[in-house]
Amino acid sequence: MVKRLAIIALAILAAWLLFEWIRFPDVREYADEAPETTAFMEQRKKELAREGEEATIDYRFVPYERISSNFRRAVLVSEDNAFWDHEGVDVEGFKEAMKRNWEEKSLGAGGSTITQQLAKNLYLSPSRNPVRKLREFLIARSLEKHLSKKRILELYLNVVELGERVYGAEAAARHYFGKSAGSLSPREAALLAGALPNPRVMKPDDPNGRLRARRDIILSRMKRWGHLAEEEVLKAPEPEQVEETLPPVEETETDTATETGDPTEIEPLEPPAEEPPATTTEEPLPSAEDPPASTATAPPPAETAPPTGAAPGR
Repeated sequence: MVKRLAIIALAILAAWLLFEWIRFPDVREYADEAPETTAFMEQRKKELAREGEEATIDYRFVPYERISSNFRRAVLVSEDNAFWDHEGVDVEGFKEAMKRNWEEKSLGAGGSTITQQLAKNLYLSPSRNPVRKLREFLIARSLEKHLSKKRILELYLNVVELGERVYGAEAAARHYFGKSAGSLSPREAALLAGALPNPRVMKPDDPNGRLRARRDIILSRMKRWGHLAEEEVLKAPEPEQVEETLPPVEETETDTATETGDPTEIEPLEPPAEEPPATTTEEPLPSAEDPPASTATAPPPAETAPPTGAAPGR
């Protein structure tokens, strides 16, 4: 009886694996072609249709070179500062996320890398069930195998949700600031990157205290070591920069965020030492689920080299 049950279980497992193998996506199609849509976009369209609203979204794919290096760096330092080092899955970041989930008795932290988030956006759903998570891991590894790091980042920056019906850097830059993605200033880029965990709650056009705090922390990280995220790998020319004004964000009297100097400028940094301290810790960004801090001012982290690991809450 036990042997028969074991055979049946193995047969079911084999059938499931075969089914998953058959429907496993061929990520090579995006090596040169831009996605016409994504699983997340299609899901949002269905939600809008069920709500009786017009199922339209703003999505504009642009080449990597037409996305400001400010935004590329802001996303990397806030979402996945180990992007250039991992192979799709940041093991240490994942362990830290699981530890946090265990301590908080929740599934809030996912430890997802940019590659995993791209896999989820392109092919999957926001569900947190283990089977979906396993597919995310496998697709992420496939993306890393068949696409370059630069292409993975280019795809992610173009398809990620950045607001209600707004997807990708170009659509977000046009929607919030009336300019192209290539002209985003450091302050604007940090604001958009800070909203990524939940852009429908942390709205770049009406930033709450939590989003302003995230923006300030991201700006601080960019000033200290954001250039490291690209200097080793990327050779793309910088987009033409134009003189920009501050983003059209109305600040209220309760906004206690403070800034020194010109927040739209980031001064050049000296290269860090070749062997950064291994014990460096980074101040975590406020997550979309965390309660707002009593002040929007984010204390500047210590002047040290960047840590490795995925950003919390993703």
